[in-house]
Amino acid sequence: MPDLSSHSDKPDLIMDIPVGLSVELGRTQMPVREVMNLAPGTVIELDKRVEEPVDLYVNGCLIGRGEVVVVDDSLGIKITEIIAQKIPS
Repeated sequence: MPDLSSHSDKPDLIMDIPVGLSVELGRTQMPVREVMNLAPGTVIELDKRVEEPVDLYVNGCLIGRGEVVVVDDSLGIKITEIIAQKIPS
């Protein structure tokens, strides 16, 4: 299987296809009763500590980790680790 970190063997025509990128801050579980009681101002505690890296996904597949940063008036992610993924040949 080829490694995603090297794209020299991939046709150029697929390199400009947009993909969905998302960052997961953390997770939690709660009973349906608590979900039904959520309201503006409710704080939900997640399973990650502030200093832990967040997960970076491309189209739902974990590809890396990073730390949350502020970019002007927006949130961003500074990548600290790329996780090698294998794709079928």
